[in-house]
Amino acid sequence: MTIGTSNTEAQTIHPTNLSTLPQAQGVALRSVTKQYGSVVAVENLTLDIPAGSYCCLLGPSGCGKTTTLRMIAGHEDITSGDILIGNARVNDLPPAKRNTAMVFQNYALFPHKTVWQNVEFGLKMRGTPEPDRRDRVDEMLEIVGLSSFAKRKPTALSGGQQQRVALARALVTRPQVLLLDEPLSALDESLRVKTRGELRKLQRQFGMTFIQVTHAQDEAFSLSDQIVVMDHGHIDQIGTPQEIFVAPASQFVAKFVGDNNIFTGKVVNAIADTNGYIIQLEVEGIGTLLCRGQFAQPGDNAACCVRADRMHLEVQPTAEGQTVHNRVSARIAFVEFTGYVTRVRLLVESTGAEILYKVRSHDCISQPLQEGQVVTLNWSTDDCIFLPH
Repeated sequence: MTIGTSNTEAQTIHPTNLSTLPQAQGVALRSVTKQYGSVVAVENLTLDIPAGSYCCLLGPSGCGKTTTLRMIAGHEDITSGDILIGNARVNDLPPAKRNTAMVFQNYALFPHKTVWQNVEFGLKMRGTPEPDRRDRVDEMLEIVGLSSFAKRKPTALSGGQQQRVALARALVTRPQVLLLDEPLSALDESLRVKTRGELRKLQRQFGMTFIQVTHAQDEAFSLSDQIVVMDHGHIDQIGTPQEIFVAPASQFVAKFVGDNNIFTGKVVNAIADTNGYIIQLEVEGIGTLLCRGQFAQPGDNAACCVRADRMHLEVQPTAEGQTVHNRVSARIAFVEFTGYVTRVRLLVESTGAEILYKVRSHDCISQPLQEGQVVTLNWSTDDCIFLPH
């Protein structure tokens, strides 16, 4: 197994008999609020993170995710509420007493210390006897594939190697919860993709609770058991990666993940069937759209969304006078080849609103799409998700 490697630096994690690790603990936040003067960074946040799971706090800059992570770690005091690790209320405990460890965005390595000394530091500060420190540091460097770099200083390492040192320094203390503040943001794209897979493997190997902050949806999707989508200090949605991607619960989540096209309108009717409700949404300039959701009150303002890859494109426009649902005429504004996928931006003929359509590039070979071309887009009711807010 390799971790954080580039094409020119393949490091192998050798099978190792890990020493006895503490039992993973879950993390619970109960009505947690954090204020900086009159500014509310996190408001009334309640969250349960199961023991031994990989949880990602996902959201844009300023949504409160890093503040939440730092409150769990004890680096930020909470204004009100409770934080529990396992069954223990840790509000008043300093970071060193919470049995957590944190990997910072900039790694925070000591430049004057060697790799070995950096990894040893936390154990030394805790008063771990020297023979135990030696065994545990050697073991951890072997796990992350840095045994041959033990005598180097951080400045002599690549970004991926520095990241592994930071991980080793955190894991060697055997925390019950590992906290990661955008640990991959300093890596280039190819290294980031490789490293996130190895992070997941390490989490499974240690059986530890990992809580990671990220603004990158692909990172959250590939790593998480649980994703917590945050916006303006609140939780907008909690779910598995599949739930967040397939069934966003709000307009914010739909905009933030999945290349969703969002249509706003007014609820006309909600018809119960065996799978919930088919909701009729009247959208100005487009007509009636049928979408899936829970019950909606007729007359309410709401929205629906459909992912760009779940739309179907027809070259022939809809016949005049034909009554159809989930179908719209649009003009191609821009065709963007991105490799495997071609992204097509279109403007709705009746409103000028922008729609995104995604298709496999291979499927465009026999029937190329041209800018200025008028086409018809349609989609299934089951692929159209009702957004109540």
